[in-house]
Amino acid sequence: MAEELETAQIPPHIMAAMRERMKMAQRMSRIKHKIVVMSGKGGVGKSTVAANLACVLAETGTAGLVDADVTGPDIAKLMGVEEAQVKATDTGLEPTTGPAGVRVISMAQMIDRDTAVVWRGPLKIKALKQMLSDVEWGDLDYLVIDLPPGTSDEPLSVAQEIPDADGAVVVTTPQEVSLLDVRKSIAFAKAVKMDILGVIENMSGFVCPHCGKQTDIFKIGGGEAAAKELGLPFLGRVPIDPRIVIGGDAGTPFVLEHPDSEATKAFRGIVQALRPRLKETKPRPTGPLAK
Repeated sequence: MAEELETAQIPPHIMAAMRERMKMAQRMSRIKHKIVVMSGKGGVGKSTVAANLACVLAETGTAGLVDADVTGPDIAKLMGVEEAQVKATDTGLEPTTGPAGVRVISMAQMIDRDTAVVWRGPLKIKALKQMLSDVEWGDLDYLVIDLPPGTSDEPLSVAQEIPDADGAVVVTTPQEVSLLDVRKSIAFAKAVKMDILGVIENMSGFVCPHCGKQTDIFKIGGGEAAAKELGLPFLGRVPIDPRIVIGGDAGTPFVLEHPDSEATKAFRGIVQALRPRLKETKPRPTGPLAK
């Protein structure tokens, strides 16, 4: 009786927020590892890195991929599920099963491709929360969350809604202008008490497929130097390969199409370096959402 009176005194909007938070916690508790992929600026290939990491992780467990970029979603295109419609069930939304069995959700699947999402922060945050809490992720070993560039609404929301995330992987390119933004991403992670799992240097060198000569188009080693300077783990560097762009446009993740390439070997090495840095997992809970 006392509990009923206490509950009745809670304003409806606060009660709704509490239920939403509990629902989020239940969904996320069924996922062993939550890995955030972020960058301080756009154009560093962050979404491509996130998609390929998810595919490599799926080789040894179940994996999901959230496109947290509400206004500029690319993951659906990269994973070849752009035309797939998100299905609603009695208990939530069904993610699309993409390459390597990766479960994918993206705003691109819910709107017309030419529609601009002209939303302020609160609406973007609401959409992101729904992609995390309303989606029937089920039991997953890994959930990769591809954040939009920068340190604004979406990254802050993810940090607040998933406080038990394993941490963030920061993607950069070797040139100094990108490395300046890496420092901002790291400062953001520290401010919201999110661990940094490591730094990935993307577009690092190019080996000519004809003559075998390496050309450092965007320099090389900048990401590793920044990680060392800031006392962070360096997970590895991914070389430039024109086929990565071709595969992305076709919706076929590079690591699946070219398993023996140097870039794929780099992605596998990155995952190998990443795994020991993930948190120890607890037994999955049981309950209504665990069925």
